[in-house]
Amino acid sequence: MRTFNIKFFIGAAILSMSTVGCSDILDEDPRSIYTPGFFQTERGVNGGLTSMYAHLRYIYGDAYFYNTTLTGTDEVTYGRDADENFLAMDFSGRAVLNANNSRADRLWTAAFPNINTASGVIKNAAAVGSISPALVAEARFFRAFDYFMLVQTFGGVPLDLGAGELEFNTNAIRTSVRNTVPEVYTKAVFPDLLQAITDLPATPRVIGGVTKTLARLYLAKAYLTYAWWLENPNNIPTYPAAQRVDPAGRNAQYYYQQAYDIAIAGIENPGPFRLQGTYYDVHVATNDRNAEMMLFADHTESSELYNGSSLTFGSGGAPDNFAGWMMTWNYTNIRSATNANGTTPVSSVQREAVQALGRPWNRMAPTINAVENTFADKTNDSRYDGTFTTVYRGNWPKGGVAAQTLYNANNLPVNPGDPILTFLNAEPTTAITYPTGAGASNIGAGVLPGRADYVVSPRGISRIVYPGLWKLGPYRTDNGTGLGQPNAGSTRPFNIAKFSELYFVAAEAAVKGATPKAGQGARELINVIRARAGKWRFDNNGNVAKMQDNSAVMVAATPTTIDINYILAERSREYYGEGYRWYDLVRTQKWNELASSYRIGGSNYGDHTPVTVTRTIQPYHYLRPIPQVQLDRMDVSADVKATYQNPGY
Repeated sequence: MRTFNIKFFIGAAILSMSTVGCSDILDEDPRSIYTPGFFQTERGVNGGLTSMYAHLRYIYGDAYFYNTTLTGTDEVTYGRDADENFLAMDFSGRAVLNANNSRADRLWTAAFPNINTASGVIKNAAAVGSISPALVAEARFFRAFDYFMLVQTFGGVPLDLGAGELEFNTNAIRTSVRNTVPEVYTKAVFPDLLQAITDLPATPRVIGGVTKTLARLYLAKAYLTYAWWLENPNNIPTYPAAQRVDPAGRNAQYYYQQAYDIAIAGIENPGPFRLQGTYYDVHVATNDRNAEMMLFADHTESSELYNGSSLTFGSGGAPDNFAGWMMTWNYTNIRSATNANGTTPVSSVQREAVQALGRPWNRMAPTINAVENTFADKTNDSRYDGTFTTVYRGNWPKGGVAAQTLYNANNLPVNPGDPILTFLNAEPTTAITYPTGAGASNIGAGVLPGRADYVVSPRGISRIVYPGLWKLGPYRTDNGTGLGQPNAGSTRPFNIAKFSELYFVAAEAAVKGATPKAGQGARELINVIRARAGKWRFDNNGNVAKMQDNSAVMVAATPTTIDINYILAERSREYYGEGYRWYDLVRTQKWNELASSYRIGGSNYGDHTPVTVTRTIQPYHYLRPIPQVQLDRMDVSADVKATYQNPGY
């Protein structure tokens, strides 16, 4: 039997995956190479299924793909230390996006091998005879999942990898033909998800395994996205060129209704899934893999083999989970003094493997617009507190600094655990005194009378100093009394799909004209999420228990009639920094409207003057370029390659 090594271009025989993952979740047998015949055994089919979960790590948690989902939106711009990969995604003139620097290639190169693996499982399961329809349905889900991600990102993509449409291919093929968007949805995404809903169990067979509810979420999302594509309100071009006509003759309203109905079915038949009681509980690391999480790219601190990467040092590449580093600024540059007269500065907030800190990379930064406008209500709504690190507390003894007391803003004393730097929730009534340059804090932070902590206001954040992204921060149980392993990739799961999104999908479909069920209109659905957001059990940045229920205030503040912009604002509050935003703005064709300008300070310490930056977002940017690695590996003429690439690139 001929053996094939893994290939990362369309048409390859995709018969190997490093099947690593959490050992208490999947029974794994790591292999570097599979032969085609191996899929004709029960062990081979099970190995192929395991690899489908493992492939998620090459997309989710990878910082470069993460960058493509957020940088350039109204949520995120580039940070001070950004390289071309991040600058190009911002569309603000620092670099031009092209087939080489678009890191959407991470999706392309991981998805197609997995699609072929899924096709192999689907084809061979029947021949094996002992494989249940539920297991085959897992493969169908992942094939549809990958195609859905690809068609949203690139437009139409190939269904034929060399052996026929949706057929398992065992020979490396160096040609490729792209299908149209309607063909990808109606031939691949919809049929596989419909069958998956029929055959998948309500309860996952393993922790994090795919279920009926998860398949319903993705079918509802796919129907919703396809309905927008058919409607095309802003005349965004598609590629390959195709009329915005459904092959079955159904219109956008049909698919909006289907999206609503399927999402409501998921809400009403949740299986083991449910909303967490508070937003804090959704993201606090001690509650990872909770019942709101329906799919995640898993990691573990118990084994490097099953983690998929080092437990002591992050490589800065997949399959590490290192996305959380990107919006982490270099807080370790903060200085406090060992003497009451402000002399002999030391690092008072040292790099530590805890959720509020982690490894700084400073490649991405939140916009002032997001901090000040998206999260305008920081008092009733718990989601700002449950998203960002806004208070940086002293941890110097863990790094070997002997002094029990240091001297901070206004030369006032601070102790371990005290706030050293605070990003204020609003502009203060008393003006902040900012230094020229780095100042005593060494990071350009300001002071307010009587406060021992340095401060920065919302309008004072910059590309170099800004609130960190708490929700993606690392968590370890093996830190002991020290700083732990802050240079390693996060050993937490990277969350991909949440039960809460069913409410948003149904609400959006209702806003777009779907006929809702009684009591389940757009406002009622969104208010389920907003009511939860008003419930507090812990003040994250205050580091103190906070039993407070503001849900009635939150519900009362919801507009009587909500529109798409309101849905998008709520989605940003709920999912900020998790990788949803570019897809949300592209689906609704609101990217240029909502993200064509943003405000932020400069790249130097002490720069607290907001600047309005303009982006140039063209209609063709609504599709990412086909990766250069794909074009380079195609043995076709130059004119064929040119027509394979999306226009504008």
